[in-house]
Amino acid sequence: MDCRDKENLKERTLALRDTLDLLGGKWKICILRNLSFGTMRFKDLQETVPGISPKVLSNALYDLEQNLLITRTVNNTRPVTVSYGITKHAKETIPVINALLDFGLKHRKKIKEK
Repeated sequence: MDCRDKENLKERTLALRDTLDLLGGKWKICILRNLSFGTMRFKDLQETVPGISPKVLSNALYDLEQNLLITRTVNNTRPVTVSYGITKHAKETIPVINALLDFGLKHRKKIKEK
């Protein structure tokens, strides 16, 4: 392996680590997938991601917003509500998320057959 191949491999490994850090954790991929179907309010997201606590959801949404994967909109309602949407940039993750979902479904089936 020559020096350019090693540098390319190193750069790609760093990019993969960045992606895993960005989307890592138990909930971020689920949140992005749910938002890919349309804008949702905080409470709606909490209901569609079973088992997530409000604090953990809030932290995950903050991280996703800081990394330009979702938008946060404060609605002019009483009481004030906040809605979240997926960014155009984050839509590039959807094929990856769907591939993970397909693998997960196949894997669950295989394990159940065992």
